[in-house]
Amino acid sequence: MTHRKPSGPRLSNKLPKGAAGSPGKSLRASGELRIIGGNWRSRKLRFPDAGGVRPTPARTRETLFNWLSFHLAGSDCLDLFSGSGALGLEALSRGAAHATLVDNNAALATALRDNLRLLGCESGTVVCTGVDAYLSQRTRQPFDIVFMDPPFRQGWLATLFPLLDAQGWVKPGGWVYVEHESETAPPTAPAIWQLHRQKTAGQVTYSLYRVAHAAGRSE
Repeated sequence: MTHRKPSGPRLSNKLPKGAAGSPGKSLRASGELRIIGGNWRSRKLRFPDAGGVRPTPARTRETLFNWLSFHLAGSDCLDLFSGSGALGLEALSRGAAHATLVDNNAALATALRDNLRLLGCESGTVVCTGVDAYLSQRTRQPFDIVFMDPPFRQGWLATLFPLLDAQGWVKPGGWVYVEHESETAPPTAPAIWQLHRQKTAGQVTYSLYRVAHAAGRSE
């Protein structure tokens, strides 16, 4: 994921995060992402200047993937507000079977696809659309792990928590990772989400929820 500076109206469900395309392209690459673990450890990827977002810091990613270390292998992941792809690409590097990376910024989506090709990875799917539109109707099997790092101070979590729950986007026993601004408490999580871990680093609080089995829910 990626930390964003405070921004105005809901424009792009994730600003930069991913990687730049080929050098010959007109898009200006201005940021760098370093994969910190797994098969692509220490690989550096470029991403464009498309909104001023930085990848989730390496220390935060290390903590998150330590929390998930026994659950990543073979998992099916969803990276919402993907931006530079810091979380989705890190998950693939560490053994996830597939990652769907969703961002509505066309430049970032192009960079994500370019970086997947650069890594020789065929296990990532990039979807260029709004996160709320993507979640509005589930047309595929639910995910094992969902990463969610929305732009701060725009009320995204109050919209997305109910969508993820009502549409059954996360498998029973699956995980939801959330980043939000430390000065504001997140909305109440769905009843079947159990807070597993939480930590604050400066202006960012990050939380990991475990999704319990819901009686009567169709998967």
